[in-house]
Amino acid sequence: MRHPDENTKKNQLPGRRGTKALGCGFFTFLLIAVTAGIAHAADPPAWLRQAAQLPTLQLDRSVPAVVLQNEQRVTIEEDGRIVTTTASAVRILTRAGRYAAAGGDVYRTDSGKISDLRGWLIPQAGAVRQFDKGDTVDIALVNNDAYNEVRMKRISAEDVADVGSVFGYESTSEDRAVFTQFEFGFQRRLPVLVSRFSLTVPRGWRVDSVTFNHSDVKPTVNGSLYTWELRNLATIDDEPASPELTSLAARLAVSAFPPADAKGLASRGFASWQDVSKWLTELNDPQVVMSDTLTAKAKALTATAVTDFDRIAAIGKFVQNIQYISIQTGIGRGGGYRPHSSADVLSNAYGDCKDKANLMRAMLRAIGITAYPVAIYSGDPDYVHEEWPSPQQFNHAIIAIPFNQDVRLLSTVNHPTLGPLLLFDPTDPDTPLGQLPDHEQGSLALIVAGDRGSLTRMPMAPPESNWLQRTVEAVLGPTGALSAKVREQYNGEAAVNARRELNAGTRSDHNKRIEQWIVRGASGAKVAKVEVDESAGAPFTLQAEFSAETYGQLMQNRLLIFKPAIVSRRESLFLTDATRKHPVLLDSGAYSESVRVKVPDGFQVDEVPDALKLEESFGSYAASHRLEDGYLVFTRSMTIRRSLLPVEQYGAVRSFFQKILAMEQSPAVLIRK
Repeated sequence: MRHPDENTKKNQLPGRRGTKALGCGFFTFLLIAVTAGIAHAADPPAWLRQAAQLPTLQLDRSVPAVVLQNEQRVTIEEDGRIVTTTASAVRILTRAGRYAAAGGDVYRTDSGKISDLRGWLIPQAGAVRQFDKGDTVDIALVNNDAYNEVRMKRISAEDVADVGSVFGYESTSEDRAVFTQFEFGFQRRLPVLVSRFSLTVPRGWRVDSVTFNHSDVKPTVNGSLYTWELRNLATIDDEPASPELTSLAARLAVSAFPPADAKGLASRGFASWQDVSKWLTELNDPQVVMSDTLTAKAKALTATAVTDFDRIAAIGKFVQNIQYISIQTGIGRGGGYRPHSSADVLSNAYGDCKDKANLMRAMLRAIGITAYPVAIYSGDPDYVHEEWPSPQQFNHAIIAIPFNQDVRLLSTVNHPTLGPLLLFDPTDPDTPLGQLPDHEQGSLALIVAGDRGSLTRMPMAPPESNWLQRTVEAVLGPTGALSAKVREQYNGEAAVNARRELNAGTRSDHNKRIEQWIVRGASGAKVAKVEVDESAGAPFTLQAEFSAETYGQLMQNRLLIFKPAIVSRRESLFLTDATRKHPVLLDSGAYSESVRVKVPDGFQVDEVPDALKLEESFGSYAASHRLEDGYLVFTRSMTIRRSLLPVEQYGAVRSFFQKILAMEQSPAVLIRK
């Protein structure tokens, strides 16, 4: 599934309504700067002149720009056409904020067009510059698809927008899309003075709305015109361990329904999740196309498998290794939600996420196993809201397989009508059967099964299943020189992430990252060897050997001081700011470590850090030291439960991590006998 113009919300233009289609992956806008030298002087429209006069709120100096007006006006015509006008203005406050002097509109080549796009730059002094058709670039909106009918027209004044200038743009587009459902983002991260969405519907239509990440915004109604407005929206700072922007920025979801007796125009909204399930089933099921080649391949892959789990795993691994290529056509008519024929996907040996899910369903059917498509949002587990039944809330597709075997798995749910279901992502090559990627865990997803389909909460793996175990064997010399061997074993999602990191580049790149991590804990360390064992189905294992000539400090030839926590934990302790604006989102995970340091001859332990034990609702930590057969043994362990903690609890979270940081920076002292 893909949601082309809003999949990566931080790149979303304020106020863009959803033109989602089902694909996979994330995208970035192709930021193509337009040379402004060819723009010509002209008078801006009245709305822009008025916006330019709005007083800017008292803002922090770090704020790069402020949105003066963010407005979108949508009209549903009697013949089904949807006409959208967007008007946006921004004041540039710093040179870093010049990126905001740009605007554009998204359209679908199969069902829509942009009839007008113009921009204006109002400098603090001098003539106004106008940007119109000759200054427009037409770009592919999604840059990892082989073909996609969703495109964008864009105007930019980034190269010429000085500090203090105001850039505004206005666009008008027409579409005959499959939906009469609309999303409007009241803001991104920048502060906004006025943000407004309006919808005009034919007489007799019903309009429903729901507000996310903000108290409910009620529309003002004037006949068939509905208007929602927010003012003076503060900056959304990018704080560590925050929820995704999609779960922080206020946004609006609107559904419009024609009267029951309307002729010639069926409702393109959805009254329930069952309606969404039935619609997606009608698009998906006919695409499960069997062929002799497909059946033969499925049977060959499972010929030596003993259990159903083994059969599913064999087919799943094959489909995960199918090349990811997305070709999106007929999006405006719902084609972006319809997978390609399973027989064609196998023959072509490529497909996007919904194609892969569809192919796996067909191959499982060939060996007598049923499977259902699952619509899910990839990237923010808290993105989907039950209050708004709409396929536009999803951007990814996985599958669910009825599974009654007595096998303890982390990726199963008990569906009220379909029974136990095993969930699997055929697109993620690093996540094996029995697990779900961490960014999908705990999210709401739609099991697509006609009348029996329903919105279902995805399972959440316990912290102990996402586990890292580390051992360090070290020898400390009498002058402070250190030689050490470190071994790490990753399990569950931790192993998935380690494999993903390894496969993200060359082995040399991976080894450099490991060396940089070791040096952070042991300054001046020289890494002699890095080895990994990534055997399929086994824990991911990393081993490294290194030395650091000046790890310990010898004081007055009598005291030897060193830090027992030789290597830093791979994740940083980042919650150190005194204050905070947003909730704290902690990811689930656990680790344990044992460090054995050989005490040099002629020395004895004089002082070690005090033991530490912490227990909070969101996690626990323990660390201690002991002397054992000439070794100083340091152990530490931590368990973090996935938690969304309100700002009011930030003090407790910050204190928790500060105490851990102090412990892990504390030195041990050896003294000559």
